[in-house]
Amino acid sequence: MIQFKLILIAILGFLASTTYLNAQEKPNIIFLLSDDQTSIATGCYGNDQVVTPNMDKLASDGVMFLNHYNTTSICMANRVNILTGMYEYKTGCNFMHGDLKPEKLDKSYPVLLQEAGYFTGFAGKVGFEMDTTETDKIKDKLPVGYFDMWAGGPGQTLYKTAKNPGIAKYAEKYPHSTRAYGAWANDFIKEAKKSGKPFCMSISFKAPHLPFTPDKYFDHIYEGEKYKKPANYGAKNAKHLSAQAKSGRQYNAYNFWRESEESYQEAITKYNQLIYGVDYAIGMIRKSLKEQGMDENTIIIFTGDNGYSCGAHNLAGKVLPYEEASKSPFIIYDPWAPKAKRGLKRETVTANIDIAPTILSYAAIDIPKNMDGVNLLPLIEKPEGIKREVIALTNMWGNDEIQAMSVVSKDWKYIYWQYSDERMKSTARTFQHWKRSIGNE
Repeated sequence: MIQFKLILIAILGFLASTTYLNAQEKPNIIFLLSDDQTSIATGCYGNDQVVTPNMDKLASDGVMFLNHYNTTSICMANRVNILTGMYEYKTGCNFMHGDLKPEKLDKSYPVLLQEAGYFTGFAGKVGFEMDTTETDKIKDKLPVGYFDMWAGGPGQTLYKTAKNPGIAKYAEKYPHSTRAYGAWANDFIKEAKKSGKPFCMSISFKAPHLPFTPDKYFDHIYEGEKYKKPANYGAKNAKHLSAQAKSGRQYNAYNFWRESEESYQEAITKYNQLIYGVDYAIGMIRKSLKEQGMDENTIIIFTGDNGYSCGAHNLAGKVLPYEEASKSPFIIYDPWAPKAKRGLKRETVTANIDIAPTILSYAAIDIPKNMDGVNLLPLIEKPEGIKREVIALTNMWGNDEIQAMSVVSKDWKYIYWQYSDERMKSTARTFQHWKRSIGNE
């Protein structure tokens, strides 16, 4: 009789554990996006003058991708590329090129996850508009009804929490929007837990995009810091660049990066302080997951929508195919991964178009054939997990169809300018070194 009871207890225990595993087999997924954060503005990517403890912890707990590129280095296009896993020329969505058609969004990772039973939410800078009139899912040209919880905003959004309707209720405690998005995330996680469904939460921070208006709560973080300039800073390191690179706003505007030592120090301090705010919000989110008992089943993906030049090659912003402008931090944390698979670094080139296929793969959802990116889970498993040597970049801004097309590998980048110029550069070791040029640069 005792033996029978022991067998019965064992069977019941097995069934209970099986039920738990079945309930947990769909992981929660959090996607976090900063705005204009170049990868070298992160401690774990080798910058010893910035303070990013939560990004660094995410990297030590997960996998860091060292050669991650944004296929079109401008906000509007890249955000849609991330959602859809497609290149800009297929989405048709970019400044002065067009808004996003609903049929493209229908194949995006948040929509496909919701259709598969996920509780979904979005907060922050949307960065694009829908190409359609009002519907039950679209309000003021924003995809409000495509999510279970919504705190997104039009245009660039604003740093003042009170000026963003979706998060205005957090303004008294968190007057700066970056921490307010962390507070919204806490409420979303609670609601997702109540739903009993796996969840996908996407937050697109405004920081560190211009205007550089950091949270005063963090004024002490970089007090008294004097930053080193990059080795390729200034006009003397721009002589070899193509004429096209010097013809737009990135070279002729945002002069605070090069006017004086004082203006540079002020700009880089505010830029880094804005990034610290994002880092703090990541810490808020991880704390909330732990408090709700959901930290062991939630994947966290962090990246930036594009890089930022910060005075390198005398350039100020993004849009160009050079390393500082086209490269962003990219980290994936999977709590299910064994310890041997944590704190890893991968050198294979990856791109923003890989994010949607990877998210869908985590959720065991088939990847639509229209997606250009690939599932990165095999690469996380082993260094040669995907057979990719190069990725293509397309750079366009303004009215022209395209300005530059590039092919980049781990060590080299070839840049073809639509108008009479081309360039081959080395990406090895640092952003600063050019090993070989061809064409008429």
